Amino acid sequence: MLSRFGILVMHLLGRLPLAWVRALGYGLGWTLYFLALPRRRVAQTNLRLCFPDQTATQIRLLARRTFVHFAQAWLDRGWLWHGTPEVTRRRLTLMGAVSELHGSEPVVIFAPHFVGLDAGWTALTQQLPRQFTTIYTNQANKILDAWILAGRRRFGSARLFGRVDGVKTIVAALRSGDPLYLLPDMNFGVEDSIFVPFYGISAATVPSLARFAKLGRAKVVPVVTRMTHQGYEVEVMPAWPGFPSDDALADTALMNQRLQSYIDSMPDQYFWVHKRFKDRPPGIPAVY
Repeated sequence: MLSRFGILVMHLLGRLPLAWVRALGYGLGWTLYFLALPRRRVAQTNLRLCFPDQTATQIRLLARRTFVHFAQAWLDRGWLWHGTPEVTRRRLTLMGAVSELHGSEPVVIFAPHFVGLDAGWTALTQQLPRQFTTIYTNQANKILDAWILAGRRRFGSARLFGRVDGVKTIVAALRSGDPLYLLPDMNFGVEDSIFVPFYGISAATVPSLARFAKLGRAKVVPVVTRMTHQGYEVEVMPAWPGFPSDDALADTALMNQRLQSYIDSMPDQYFWVHKRFKDRPPGIPAVY
């Protein structure tokens, strides 16, 4: 019942001026910051570890802005998925080296977990004439799951792979010319991860960016999405030369290093509420 009501609210938000949606998100973000104490602690722990030069006050302010942007981005899905196509296109600015995504050359898109990740996906699928693919984890709530799937399939002929599809299916689509929108910068457990530095801290990181690029014979193109007062700027960056190499460890460390430079330009829009350092190398104490 709550899921259906929430989706109805998102439909209604899709009709409101952006300033109103962002104002509601601002209030929701403040509320979550004070009520979601466990996630607030996670965000503040991550920020203290990654920005040790920041004072306690600066960390609190940065964490609060993170919650606000997270909430605003969540409510923005109302117009991303239910607003008119004209409104969606007007609020999404695709910029940078967009020509990297033209043609049919295999491409793995490195899409870090900034709050605008769904806005970036929507901009690509709406504004570029290619069939984009991504990897999707099903939600336990079936109503919510169906809503998210429908939203991400709204434009173009987007294809969302699940775990049951397997690597071979994803690689086959990649080799055929369907760009893969990949988000490999979270902690997905130690089983398939390697430990490489992230802000100087050993972090469990999946080497899937280099792996899919190598298997798919694809170039890697970063796409970074920034929330603005007008909507979102979706910046396509030049392909990384010489990536991947024959060293998955070095490639994954390089991915984190370049990710840091993207985060440093807008640290309050990164997904700090995630337990990025949940898995630790043997003998290293837990941080959460």
